[in-house]
Amino acid sequence: MSKQFDVIVIGGGPGGYIAAIRAAQLGFNVACIDEWKNAKGGPALGGTCTNVGCIPSKALLQSSEHFEHAGHGFADHGINVSGLSLDIAKMLARKDQVVKQNNDGITYLFKKNKISSFHGRGSFVKAAEGGYEIKVAGAAEETIVGKHIIVATGSNARALPGAAFDEENILSNDGALRMGAVPKKLALIGSGVIGLEMGSVWRRLGSEVTVLEALPTFLGAVDEQIAKEAKKAFDKQGLKIELGVKVGEIKSGKKGVSIAWTNAKGEAQTLDVDKLIVSIGRVPNTIGLNPEAVGLALDERGAINVDGECKTNLPNVWAIGDVVRGPMLAHKAEEEGVAVAERIAGQHGHVNFNTIPWVIYTHPEIAWVGQTEQQLKAEGRAYKAGSFPFLANGRARALGDTTGMVKFLADAATDEILGVHMVGPQVSELISEAVVAMEFKASAEDIARICHAHPSLSEATKEAALAVDKRTLNF
Repeated sequence: MSKQFDVIVIGGGPGGYIAAIRAAQLGFNVACIDEWKNAKGGPALGGTCTNVGCIPSKALLQSSEHFEHAGHGFADHGINVSGLSLDIAKMLARKDQVVKQNNDGITYLFKKNKISSFHGRGSFVKAAEGGYEIKVAGAAEETIVGKHIIVATGSNARALPGAAFDEENILSNDGALRMGAVPKKLALIGSGVIGLEMGSVWRRLGSEVTVLEALPTFLGAVDEQIAKEAKKAFDKQGLKIELGVKVGEIKSGKKGVSIAWTNAKGEAQTLDVDKLIVSIGRVPNTIGLNPEAVGLALDERGAINVDGECKTNLPNVWAIGDVVRGPMLAHKAEEEGVAVAERIAGQHGHVNFNTIPWVIYTHPEIAWVGQTEQQLKAEGRAYKAGSFPFLANGRARALGDTTGMVKFLADAATDEILGVHMVGPQVSELISEAVVAMEFKASAEDIARICHAHPSLSEATKEAALAVDKRTLNF
């Protein structure tokens, strides 16, 4: 007889493993199925985020930033470095160790919460007595039954038509994190989050990087003023960003990759590089899930159809994270995972899409929450804006990192915070104050009246809130 569970989670990424842990905390008998493999072929819980996404990219961003500081920034601090060299193998080994620590941490949490872990690919077999029959296709195939099923299978990198990923010359985020040598010339197609982060890593380590972006504007989802500030910084760093391009034929061979493209003026160009990273978005992953076996409905993008509570068209089948609508962000998946587990328990789980923060971990970092100025203008909403530059912040000066600003947007009548946008040092950490404020419907005045430690980068947040009422104190 198949093993019976109250909840089966298919996928062990941020959404899946968090959903499994929360369901176990609520007293359910939980199983989680995940097929990621480590270098030895064993389980590697954590999904794309831990294995080839958020975690390894941040490890390489940190290492490459240290390298750039040692080569270019330390001299300003009176620290002279000679004989600087790069051990790329050791850098990648450190990245792999950081990934392993996260894998091991999730394994520990599963044991702590008595979650049954199955290594393999999970797929629907049929509706069965007691719920749904799920096949685990791994080293040893088996079938388990769950009353509730949470699908958290994530997403895959979108390939460019005519340029399939080979992870040798034409790379996805996976291959971009595993290059064993620094390419002399590197091209990226797509200037989104992954493209900019990977471009930053390899530029710092010595690559000549060209980014080809089809859209005519840079970071169109970001507040326009913030995006312009970021673009100036990237241009200064030597990251060559071409906007409004049309990519043509891509040829891959022993000597590298040749890209035919047309610039914004309509002029034909050819770019020859050692490696090409394609970063044009991601697509929902339902490969091998066998949704048709139970009649699970997908939309035109291949995502699983869900309502506002992450319920699918089937009773007791839920779906969360990248495989459903909404932003493809690890923390969005986590919040949905918690909410679904609580809904299964009869509670009222909640996810507020309006207060989900976004971060790009370049240097300077970019972070935002809520609406942009262009969105407010488009909807005709009356608003007030206030900004404060890190150039006038004492802590930023001490750090030697004064690029960027903090910007507040507030309702013209009520002063409620509608959006907060940042570009500058450590704004990935600063944005949380804005998220909390917006979640509690705070006004810009509320933040302006709160005491912030001095000297700290967070004072720029307070000053930007003061600027909404045109009363900054330090600028």
